[in-house]
Amino acid sequence: MTSQVRRLFRYRLLIHSLVSRELKARYRGSVLGFLWSFINPLLMLLIYGIVFGYVLVGQRSKSVEPWFLFLFCGILPWTWFQASIAEGSGSLIAGGNLIKKVLFPAEILPTVTVFTNLFQFLLGLPFLLAFLVYEGKLSATTLLLPLPILVQLVFTLGLALLVSALTVHFRDLQSILAHVLHLWFFATPIIYPYVDQTGRLRSVLRLNPLTHVVVSYQQMLFDGNFTDWRGLLGAAVVALLLFSAGSALFDRLRDTLAEEV
Repeated sequence: MTSQVRRLFRYRLLIHSLVSRELKARYRGSVLGFLWSFINPLLMLLIYGIVFGYVLVGQRSKSVEPWFLFLFCGILPWTWFQASIAEGSGSLIAGGNLIKKVLFPAEILPTVTVFTNLFQFLLGLPFLLAFLVYEGKLSATTLLLPLPILVQLVFTLGLALLVSALTVHFRDLQSILAHVLHLWFFATPIIYPYVDQTGRLRSVLRLNPLTHVVVSYQQMLFDGNFTDWRGLLGAAVVALLLFSAGSALFDRLRDTLAEEV
């Protein structure tokens, strides 16, 4: 793991350059440009908000009102995670010409995908904060926000390294991953509050590392009272283990990547 961290740090200027290039290419010719960083999660928020807020109306506690704002606190980080894994899984295949060059470090490609979507998350964050200010929800716990962001970054990087290396050898993984991410969304307390879940369901949700990451965002931003220290610490441990596993697998398959893409 430490060797992977050193390698990524060594190529930090290359990562920065490729992230900048990817962002410019992504919005080139677009009328709204970088505003899509906010519009995409907002559209997702609108869809789920209409479906679960008006069509499939369920009983919700008053602690999650206004519900659209509660939903926004979970949708925004989920969009970063989902896009990073979905795009990162095919990043090595898409960048096949680059990794066939002897001196090009292949792990840069999934890393660039994760940081590109992190940048989009950070662009959308001020809009969320503005809504929180409008609703009188913003509090001092917002200053703790770098903690779940860091945990999510390590977790996402580890998973992106893992799935990108595996997808080169098993192309069907991209199609499977789309369904896994869809299921993972509903297995994470984004459209429903974690505190309202009891019994076996709560025990299952607790096993999901992203549960504690999302709950941390919700508590720090929406509730103004962060209590899930143990859960976030557990998620951090899982993130480090996943990053170690992803780095190890990537290094193990490194020599075969250029042949398979």
